[in-house]
Amino acid sequence: RGQLIAQFLSESMLVTAIAAVAAYGLTALVLPAFNHLTGKELSLLHAGWLIPALIVIVVLVGLFSGAYPAFFLSAFRSVEVLKGKLALGGKGGAFRNALVVIQFSISIFLIVGTLVVYRQLGFIQHRDPGYDRSQVLVVGDVDGIADPKQLKAKFTSLLGVIDASLSGFLPTNDHRWHNWGNLPGAGHASVETQLWMVDEDYIPTMGMHIAQGRNFSPKMPTDSDGIILNESAARQFGIEKDPLGKTIHYQHFFKPTDFHVIGIVRDFNFTSVRTSVTPLVLVNRPYDQGGLNIRIAPGHTPDVLAKVRAAWTAYAPTKAFNYSFMDDDFDAVYRAEQRMGNVVIVLTSLAILIACLGLFGLATYAAEQRAKEIGIRKVLGAEVSSIVALLSCDFARLIALAVVIASPLAWWSMHRWLENFAYRTTITLWVFVAAAGIVVAIALVTTLFQSLKAAVRNPVETLRSE
Repeated sequence: RGQLIAQFLSESMLVTAIAAVAAYGLTALVLPAFNHLTGKELSLLHAGWLIPALIVIVVLVGLFSGAYPAFFLSAFRSVEVLKGKLALGGKGGAFRNALVVIQFSISIFLIVGTLVVYRQLGFIQHRDPGYDRSQVLVVGDVDGIADPKQLKAKFTSLLGVIDASLSGFLPTNDHRWHNWGNLPGAGHASVETQLWMVDEDYIPTMGMHIAQGRNFSPKMPTDSDGIILNESAARQFGIEKDPLGKTIHYQHFFKPTDFHVIGIVRDFNFTSVRTSVTPLVLVNRPYDQGGLNIRIAPGHTPDVLAKVRAAWTAYAPTKAFNYSFMDDDFDAVYRAEQRMGNVVIVLTSLAILIACLGLFGLATYAAEQRAKEIGIRKVLGAEVSSIVALLSCDFARLIALAVVIASPLAWWSMHRWLENFAYRTTITLWVFVAAAGIVVAIALVTTLFQSLKAAVRNPVETLRSE
């Protein structure tokens, strides 16, 4: 028995070692693609701990996977085995079934996670952020240019340009100024807000909406001390019902300044949807160290971009022409979530593949173990379809159990993940139905071949020795 145990364990260790070498080679091949997928810069050469860790894993996995056949099979009595009195499948069958249930539970968990992640990404992409990010070209920066307003006027006159604004404070970048404001004599505590320097063309260029009052106007000299609040700021100051004309005091530009409210802009997301919209104040002070933002008419993007580049080169030949599109900047804010979704898809595919391998092995074993039973059923007139249904029914129970186990765990974990977003989608029943349907379909395809093979087998082959 000791020799048998040693043989089983050594075989298991050898197979695991070969698998580890193959896995290391595959990792080296796919690592560049994985780095591109995740935005990382991982390298096998700089992971000095990897080889020792791999050796430990080989030993542990080899011992664990070889322990069951080594100690269980070696304990059989030879006489009973040779007489055919050994009934295989009892406890071992339960253990194999448990492994299949665990594998498919992980697969269902990952499928639900993938669907929820992409549902949230779709929610982010299609949710109205409160401004129109499409067709907006961001050119920056204008720091050092003699007269940015003249350059803005040049861009505005181009065919295909709808609006242009001079400001470095954009909903899709992290350029922020914070300050404290209060209502003089109103007894209200100071409110921390963001303070953005914009011009009179900023709101139409960004596609924002005025909820109350009006926009800045060059025809109104008093607008130099005018401000526009977002709805969150109006609520924080307690003036959401009657904000127009109210005075708000700011320690602005290193000196106390009293601003009067001329309008309220609807709330828009200028940070990730992970956080709620915070108070914001727009001040009519063009920020010359910012950038030029150009709204382009649909269908004119290539032509306008070429003309903007030419105008920039002619006006500022020594300054590099750097640009981006606000849509791309918006996507960059949620790049981590997009990468997470892609990684989850890869992991889900691998988990399903591994689960199918386990299920295929179990189906093959079950069909072989029940070969005589199937032969007797066929002799007694059983149809191929009934035998296939008989074999598939056992696996369907395992998949159903995996669904029951994985669904609440998946709901809990994805609910916790969605709590990181102030604005989020909901986890609906169809997500779990779809995950279960995908797994059931894959499981049926996996087992169907072995079930059909066993069902159409000639019963004479299995019963001739009886």
